[in-house]
Amino acid sequence: MTAPNIVVRWSTWAPQLRSVLRIVAAFMFVQAGTLKLFAFPIGMPPNGATASLLSEFWFAGVLETFGGTLLLLGLFTRPVAFLLAGEMAVAYFQFSFPLSVWPVANNGVPPALYCFLWLYLSAAGAGPWSLDAKRGK
Repeated sequence: MTAPNIVVRWSTWAPQLRSVLRIVAAFMFVQAGTLKLFAFPIGMPPNGATASLLSEFWFAGVLETFGGTLLLLGLFTRPVAFLLAGEMAVAYFQFSFPLSVWPVANNGVPPALYCFLWLYLSAAGAGPWSLDAKRGK
């Protein structure tokens, strides 16, 4: 098998890998929400507490837990991903950017990456391994 054939065959897996990317990223994202709402698997630093009811962190936890679950399932992916991209942009510019311009120095790498990942999925869709794909058939 020649190299171009390998590249062509590998590229045919792009839709399935988009689904895998969505599932893995959403699984990790949900944990950021459950940390805030339920102190699971750990609580919020520094004392392991949960977010105060109706606080900004509580609303973020709701978006991350329930929006992340929808993304994990691939249900209503485009609008939910767009909403979560906005949430992550707000998180970056409100909490990280004021500390430094550089994401690696301001602990802004996760919100910046999630912002652009969710923005991509809002345009590209959930992929074939999703409830959106099942609903579309």
